[in-house]
Amino acid sequence: MAAMHLRRALLAALLAAGCDESNTRPAGDGAVDVAAPNDLAPPVDAVTVTDAPTTDGGVAPCTEAAGPFAPWSTRCGQIVDDAGRVVVVHGINARIAGVFDVTLSGGRAPVEAIPTFGASDAAQMRSMGFNLLRLSMHWSGVEPDVDGGYDGAYLDRVAAVVGLARSGGLKVLLDFHQDAYSKEIGEDGAPLWAIVPAPTQLLSGPLNDLGDRRQSAQVLAAFHTFFGDGAEGDRLRARFTQMAAAVATRFRGDDTVVGYEIYNEPIALESQVQRLSVQVATALRAADPGHLVFFEPDSSGRAVVNHSARPTARFPVTGAVYAPHTYPLAFTGTPAQLASFTVETLRPATESARAEADLWGTPLVVTEWGFDPRSDRAPDYYRFMQDLQAEYQAGAMYWVWKEQVQGAWGLFDFDAASGAWSVRPAARRLLARVRPESIAGVPVSWAYDGAAHRLVLRVTARDDRRGPHRIYVPDSADFAPSFTVTCDGMAANAARDPSTGIVTVTCGGADGSAHEVVVQGS
Repeated sequence: MAAMHLRRALLAALLAAGCDESNTRPAGDGAVDVAAPNDLAPPVDAVTVTDAPTTDGGVAPCTEAAGPFAPWSTRCGQIVDDAGRVVVVHGINARIAGVFDVTLSGGRAPVEAIPTFGASDAAQMRSMGFNLLRLSMHWSGVEPDVDGGYDGAYLDRVAAVVGLARSGGLKVLLDFHQDAYSKEIGEDGAPLWAIVPAPTQLLSGPLNDLGDRRQSAQVLAAFHTFFGDGAEGDRLRARFTQMAAAVATRFRGDDTVVGYEIYNEPIALESQVQRLSVQVATALRAADPGHLVFFEPDSSGRAVVNHSARPTARFPVTGAVYAPHTYPLAFTGTPAQLASFTVETLRPATESARAEADLWGTPLVVTEWGFDPRSDRAPDYYRFMQDLQAEYQAGAMYWVWKEQVQGAWGLFDFDAASGAWSVRPAARRLLARVRPESIAGVPVSWAYDGAAHRLVLRVTARDDRRGPHRIYVPDSADFAPSFTVTCDGMAANAARDPSTGIVTVTCGGADGSAHEVVVQGS
């Protein structure tokens, strides 16, 4: 979870974990080596995406076949659909009652109030241009008791949300989420039995001290054990891995689920984080050969310095997606920095994420980003970040859909008296832009000019990536009263689907030919 990610808590976590950014892990133990993030220049042996723009404006050929995954797969560092089109993720995070596990035993008050989710939420997400829901679920919900097995009722609730997403036209990423390690001592994540050493104090709601919880001795000790090299760490990681595999077995073959995110915002040495990532990814692939696996870097380092350790080898499990979080200045900015930032100030977070994904040999999806929409500089921040995501061809998922208790980053206001939610038009408009969703060919570039109400998408045709482009166009309230679509200067007959905002544009040619699609509001 993004909220309350305080710089001081992260620095405390780094120190408590003994985190030295120069640390690398010895080869030969099944882990992937990572190099220290001392600068952003890739090493000379960097692995780069082979299907990328070249210096002369062309596109280097992709010789890799699409992976055998569904409904989305991977190919040459990109996510692709069943027609071979490049998928551009524009997603949304949601904490959902019954799945985001905050209830406590012993008469303790729940950690926090969590919004419900219904068919109207899924439909509204889709109409606002989101194509992927990141659904936070918890180890404590799946396996609450040390020897009680997996909770089928909890997994049924997860499946019910997946069903609602399916009815609304959304895909789902199942996210094994944690914040401050566990609801028992922090906010969410591990069950009580998986906190080692045992906590000295069990906490309860309301959650009005998350910053203190994140840097508490018992939270940092639990992270140290879980990611550490001792027998208890080995045992807990094995149990977590088995739990994740059980979830994957439950959702194997579900064509709404695109994959699983291994561990939200881990706090440990990068080598320790990737040890867990490889272990869990291997088990997920065995349990569910058909879905993608999303993995994160150590979050403390990235949040503080806006980049992570650089890998020196590809991620060793197929169908993997690199999933860092990018929040430049959002939690660490001083008043002076927040008043003066430019797009270049924010650039390193996305630029480094792109470089790291290329070194891993995976697609890039930023599974959390955001900023307080009430800020005076919010329009600039949202515009710059989305421009950078387009420039670096990064999928991205906004934090958060609805929230009642942690700030006001959600896209809705909540009326406590009536229990009603109402959309904030100003917040919604910050995310409303014309954007490609499925690109039939190799994307060279795309860029949206909000002032001119204009999207320009440049593509190189490929024989193995056919079908229409799918482009999201916001409704007239958030875009323009009318619009036109052209392909290479010729008018295209492209009607907007009112329920999804999607227009389809057929704009193809001979293999290797260059094309330009323009959506122009008027």
